[in-house]
Amino acid sequence: MRFYILTLGCPKNLVDSRGMEEELTKAGHLPVTQPEDADVIIVNTCGFIEEARRESIQALLEMTRIKGKGQCLVAAGCLPQLWGRALLEEVEGIDALLGTRRWMEVTKLIEQLAQNSHKEPLTLLGDPPASLLNNSGLSAAYGSSAYLKIAEGCSAPCAFCTIPRIKGPARSVPRHILISEAKRLVENGIKELILIAQDTTAYGRDWGERDGLANLIEEILEAVPQLHWLRIMYAYPQHVTERLIEVMSTYPQVCHYLDIPLQHAHPEVLRRMNRPHNIARVKSLINDLR
Repeated sequence: MRFYILTLGCPKNLVDSRGMEEELTKAGHLPVTQPEDADVIIVNTCGFIEEARRESIQALLEMTRIKGKGQCLVAAGCLPQLWGRALLEEVEGIDALLGTRRWMEVTKLIEQLAQNSHKEPLTLLGDPPASLLNNSGLSAAYGSSAYLKIAEGCSAPCAFCTIPRIKGPARSVPRHILISEAKRLVENGIKELILIAQDTTAYGRDWGERDGLANLIEEILEAVPQLHWLRIMYAYPQHVTERLIEVMSTYPQVCHYLDIPLQHAHPEVLRRMNRPHNIARVKSLINDLR
């Protein structure tokens, strides 16, 4: 079968889409560059904020207009995970829903679509059986750079955020798997690794490791010293430790760049958002980083 994937949203979605492409290609299915040429159209949606949800809905509606006889449309990613079957009422013409935690079953889903003269749309939502969890879909390379997803989900209780509902609690990828993937990427010519997660600085905290990110960076750079650059995205300010700052300053490959989402600067607003509200600590962190 021929498949087309449209990816919306953040780099974590790009990595998931690359994982779906790898799974489908391994099973003998062929990627195409235009939705009109595909047997299956997959839209990997974003549902984080209202604007992203609108963009995803518009993309799905556009694909229903493109979809011809014999083609199937799969809504994947955040929006079906968040809305479930309610998305089918919002967009008529969707043939299947594939949640953020089930993308590794994409091959099974599209083969069911091909074999089944289904009356009702198929759905794969919620958590997968443990036996289906695998380590594919960790990275996505673009030119000489690659995203490396070091964790999935988030356990922060921010009042405004839908990510825990979409992605589930934080789950770190075992370090040896990430180091193996980093080696593979560098051997294939990657010069820059960009570490991503919902919160990269929470890496390892789900198994009780406070400085997991610092330790991971050290081990990656010891394993691939020829790597030119390593960049850290999505750092939670209260999780940036002295040890992480030390590692960033010690290894010249680590870019002097840290992506930190500072949601507000007023303690009362931050309390209502259920975010850490010690602004003095944040200012001190910025001084320490400088």
